[in-house]
Amino acid sequence: MSDETSTPAGPQPEPLRFFGTTWVEHDGNYTGRRIGVAVGSLAAAVAACFVLRFAYQGLTIADVGKPVTVMVVLMFAVCTALAFRHTLEAFSKRPDPDRQASLRGLLTIGFVGSLLAYCFRSLTEAPGEKLHREEYETAKEQYVRRTTRRAGNPAKKRRRA
Repeated sequence: MSDETSTPAGPQPEPLRFFGTTWVEHDGNYTGRRIGVAVGSLAAAVAACFVLRFAYQGLTIADVGKPVTVMVVLMFAVCTALAFRHTLEAFSKRPDPDRQASLRGLLTIGFVGSLLAYCFRSLTEAPGEKLHREEYETAKEQYVRRTTRRAGNPAKKRRRA
């Protein structure tokens, strides 16, 4: 028995988180998924802000002092802004793995910024769609160039006088 399902020749699109390969043709409830990702990431960001608010209240109850409280709030604000910028940049170009590893702690602290970046990007497209589309189109063009056969034998080509 042979398996009738075979993958088509050529490059295949890379699936995106929450979207699979629906971003290629904008099918399979693509718009609904974008709305779901935007609402979900915004809801997660709001919930995270409530958790951070409880942490702030814990600091005031513990009476740790003004400098420590300001430092913690400033740390979360800066990390959130950096995580937002880094996440938005990662949607348009592949991040350097070494830099990504060195920023892991900062991105974890500023997770609210990453959630907001997901929300804002999903309002216009699937997060990372532009980057993946460019890479997919380039791979398709290269595949066509590699597989296109030449017409005739160049050694038998007639020379013009």
